[in-house]
Amino acid sequence: MSMDLDAPVAIAPLPLTQQKAATILCCNCAAPIDGTSSAGALCYDCVKLTVDISEGIQREATLHICRDCERWLQPPAHWLTAAPESRELLALCLRKLRGLSKTRIIDASFIWTEPHSRRVKVKITIQQEAFQGTILQQTFEVEYVVAYHQCPDCAKSFTANTWRAVVQVRQKVPHKRTFLYLEQLILKHSAHKDTINIKEVKDGLDFYYAQRNHAEKFVDFLTSVAPVRSKKSQELISMDIHTSTKSYKFSFSVELVPICKDDLVALPIKLAKSIGNISPLTICYRVGTALNLIDPNTLQTSEVSTPIYWRSPFTPLADTQELVEFVVMDIEPLGPTKGRFALAEATVARASDLGVNDKTYFTRTHLGNLLHPGDSVLGYHLTGTNFNNPQFEALEQSNAYASSIPDVMLVKKFYARKKKSKSRNWRLKRMNKDEGELLPKKQDQERMERDYEMFLRDVEEDQELRSTVAMYKAQQEKKARDKMEGIEQGSVADTEGTEDEEVPKINMDELLDEFDELSVGDED
Repeated sequence: MSMDLDAPVAIAPLPLTQQKAATILCCNCAAPIDGTSSAGALCYDCVKLTVDISEGIQREATLHICRDCERWLQPPAHWLTAAPESRELLALCLRKLRGLSKTRIIDASFIWTEPHSRRVKVKITIQQEAFQGTILQQTFEVEYVVAYHQCPDCAKSFTANTWRAVVQVRQKVPHKRTFLYLEQLILKHSAHKDTINIKEVKDGLDFYYAQRNHAEKFVDFLTSVAPVRSKKSQELISMDIHTSTKSYKFSFSVELVPICKDDLVALPIKLAKSIGNISPLTICYRVGTALNLIDPNTLQTSEVSTPIYWRSPFTPLADTQELVEFVVMDIEPLGPTKGRFALAEATVARASDLGVNDKTYFTRTHLGNLLHPGDSVLGYHLTGTNFNNPQFEALEQSNAYASSIPDVMLVKKFYARKKKSKSRNWRLKRMNKDEGELLPKKQDQERMERDYEMFLRDVEEDQELRSTVAMYKAQQEKKARDKMEGIEQGSVADTEGTEDEEVPKINMDELLDEFDELSVGDED
């Protein structure tokens, strides 16, 4: 019998036995748990009750805000702008907490608090691994106390001589109407937002800035809206001899053209021929980036650009303070028109001569579409007036222009109204200006109020001027509160209409909403 050694031998399989997990009891609640995966012999519920993953994270902190500019302090020295309950403010709150970087932030949100409580509450949800293989999630609240702290920029604005650049705007005229119009343009375009102080001086305004580029930007704005020329100067304040670092203060002198709207202008004869051969005796009807002039005898208009004016500057022959009131006796349109102007021949008499003598004046005017017999009109009385002006003397001595000098030049229609109207249904914003150490005298204050009233009348009468400024509706809440129940009162516009029927009215559609929320001083 032979044995086959290579033959396979069958082996019976071993029976499969199920491995049993090591089960232990929780040391707190005696609940059965897996002993191989549990940490600290605690079940998951007991881990949540006994382990605090938010330990070491602040529950109270302080936020600093500047009450002047409403910016928040981000340590160490950065100030940022953030609205209440914004993402920026939430990020600042989370960065203020120590120990939060060791956990994973799942969610964070604000909890509503009273606005006057000076408290900010944030609900934060975090995750962290308590033991190996055990991840916990926990939600807690943090309360912040809002404290006031003045930022360096606002501290500089309340301290004298901390500016780095100043823009000195000047105009050598006896009134402030041009600056009042310029103020409205600055407010409309928010060109003054970077100023740290605005000071009123004799012939203009001084704008102070903390940075040089802000002043240069403001000078560029003035150049784009008004005929000006500027000059720059700098003064060395300090110098570090080791690093050659120098500190300067910069001054920008900006001078406006001394010619205003409705001024009588006598152009140099050579200049008048070079800008369209216009008559040298003209009226300035608009001041934009250039001087716009009109000849009332022919309705010819011309423009004197800023470089041409400053190449050979001249002064106005007469300003609006020398206007005389005339009464239109007769007027006859001639037909030619140009825009809002219409050529007409008018017979006028001085209002002061009525009942005294019968002297009348015959003249041509560009106000043919506005004037009617019996209307009052303001104009310049050239007959018998002595002008100390070299350009006007050259006209009188010229053979070509001496005979064309009229007796009267009419400028604008005059509306009879009260000395100061307090029933306007609109108002303008005003800039907060520093009047300096000495308050203006009583006569200067009266002159400023008179100039402002004249500017408001110009806004009412000139639609083209009105389109360039921002006008707001007057506050009506007080009148609504005072109104008796069941009795209706007349509106402001109706009251105004009964007082001055012919005064131009401003449509309510042209007015913007009230600006109570704006921190800008206003006047009626």
